[in-house]
Amino acid sequence: MRKVFALLLLLPGASFFVQAQTNVVKTTIIVSNSSDIARVGEVLSINWATIITKYPGIDTANFKVLDAATKKEIPFQLEHKGEVAIQNLLVQINVKAKGTAKLLIVAGKPAAITKKTYGRYVPERYDDFAWENDKVANRMYGKALETRKDNAFGIDIWVKRSSKLVINDWYKTGDYHTDHGDGMDYYSVGLTLGAGDIAPYVNDSVYYSKNYHNWKVLDNGPLRTSFQLGYDEWDVAGKPVKVVKTISLDAGSHFNRIQADYTYSDGADLPAVIGIVKRAEPGVILMDEKQGIMGYWEPEHGADGITGVATIIPGGKVKMNTDKVHLLTHTLVKGKEPVVYYNGSAWSKGNEITTANEWFKHLDTFNQKLNQPLKVNVQ
Repeated sequence: MRKVFALLLLLPGASFFVQAQTNVVKTTIIVSNSSDIARVGEVLSINWATIITKYPGIDTANFKVLDAATKKEIPFQLEHKGEVAIQNLLVQINVKAKGTAKLLIVAGKPAAITKKTYGRYVPERYDDFAWENDKVANRMYGKALETRKDNAFGIDIWVKRSSKLVINDWYKTGDYHTDHGDGMDYYSVGLTLGAGDIAPYVNDSVYYSKNYHNWKVLDNGPLRTSFQLGYDEWDVAGKPVKVVKTISLDAGSHFNRIQADYTYSDGADLPAVIGIVKRAEPGVILMDEKQGIMGYWEPEHGADGITGVATIIPGGKVKMNTDKVHLLTHTLVKGKEPVVYYNGSAWSKGNEITTANEWFKHLDTFNQKLNQPLKVNVQ
C-alpha cells in the first residue's frame, strides 16, 4: 500500500511537468512580406525537412503552431503530395504589407481545424471529379459521361455564396441547378475548354482529349486539396500525346493551381492554349499579355447573376486572342517541362466581388502575390 500511495503523490507533479513541456518553444518561423499587399488568410507552404532540422524530435500528432504576438493557434495541415512522408507544413496566416509574422511551434495537442477544402471522385454522377473550398467549387468530367448526349469536356464552375462545403449535399439531392441559398450550377461548359482548361493547339484547332480516365487524391484538406487526373493517349495532328493534370485549391482562394504534364515521343515544342468559353451576349474582357492575365466578366445570366472567370500564367509575356468559341492564351509545352497556370472564378451574388472592375482588380492583386511570394526563415 505504501508503494501505491507514493506513486499517487508523484502523479500531480508529473502532470505539471508535462504541462510545462507543452509551453516550450521548439521552433520559430519568421514570415516576411516584401509586397505592398496585406496577406490575409493566405496558405503558406513550409518545407517539412527544414522544420525537422530545427526540431528533430517533433511528434506529428502532438504539436501546435502559435502566433507569437497573440499566442493564438494557427490552422495548419501536413501536406503529403501523395507520398507517405510529409512534404510540407501548410499554415493559414495574416501578414501585413511590408510586414513580418512570427510563428512558434510548440509541443501540445492542437485544436480541431475546420475543414475548408475538399474534393472527391463522384461515381454516382457519371465519374465526375468535384472539388471546392470556402469560396468556389469546380468539377471535371469523367469517362462515363463520354457516351452520353450531354457529354462535356472543360472545367465547370459551381458558384457559391457560402463558406461551408456543399459538394456532398448537392450531389445527394441532385438539385444543384437551383439556388437554395448556398449557390448553384448554372455555368455552361459543353464541348469546350470551359473555365480555363488546357489543350494542344495546332493549325488553329483545339485538339481535345477524351475525358479523364483515372484519378488520384494527393491531399484532402483542411487547408489544401490536391489531386491528379490522367487522360488516355490521343492523336494531336499525327502525334500521340498523353497528359496528367495536377490541380490544387487552397482555403480562402478563388484560384486553382493547375500543372499539366504532357508526354509525347519527340522533343519538339507542342503548342497549347488555355481557354475560357465565350457567351453569345457581350461581356467584359481583359487581356493583359504582358502580365499573363486573361479575365472575363460574363454577361448577366438572368436572375442567376454574373460569373467572373480568369486564367493567369505566371511570368506573363504571352499571346492572347479570341476565336468563335473561346478567349485564348497561347503557350508552349517544352519537352518534359510542365505548364503551370492558375484558373479562378467569382460570382456577383457571392457578396464579395460584384463588378467587372472588382474582379479585374482581384486578378491583378493575386498576380502580384504570385510574383512576390512570402519568404520563410525557420530558426
